[in-house]
Amino acid sequence: MTNSIHVTLFQPDIAGNTGTILRTAACLGFHVHIIEPAGFDASDRNLKRAGMDYTELATLNRHRDWSNFLNWSRNNNKRLILLTTKSVEDYSTFKYSGDDVLIFGRESAGAPEYVHDAAHQRLTIPMQEGARSLNLAVSVGIVAAHAASHLGG
Repeated sequence: MTNSIHVTLFQPDIAGNTGTILRTAACLGFHVHIIEPAGFDASDRNLKRAGMDYTELATLNRHRDWSNFLNWSRNNNKRLILLTTKSVEDYSTFKYSGDDVLIFGRESAGAPEYVHDAAHQRLTIPMQEGARSLNLAVSVGIVAAHAASHLGG
């Protein structure tokens, strides 16, 4: 049931979150990209524990840096959609396409300005006033499942 959703993690910090995202990707059929450097080694036991045996079923692409990822996205005519708390546009009202790449920033610092500048669109998950942010794996699950449902996945 592989669909065309691509989820990109910009320099993720927490192995457990990435493992959970890989497990979700394996179950829902979306692609995962990691922009290095990550805050953990791929052999991290927390990554393996959270991903269980699903990490082998997930489609994972690693990019050595932002420039490498940006070249890949341009060569593949991808539209970059950044999920950020610094937007007012609701993810649930956006019209997704099969060429979209959903980008999520680091757990500790979000996405730097140059990632914001490169994004074709910035979206947010509305939250209760006073809440800072959701867990990365939860955010990815919410938005990727929503986008996939709009694309028939």
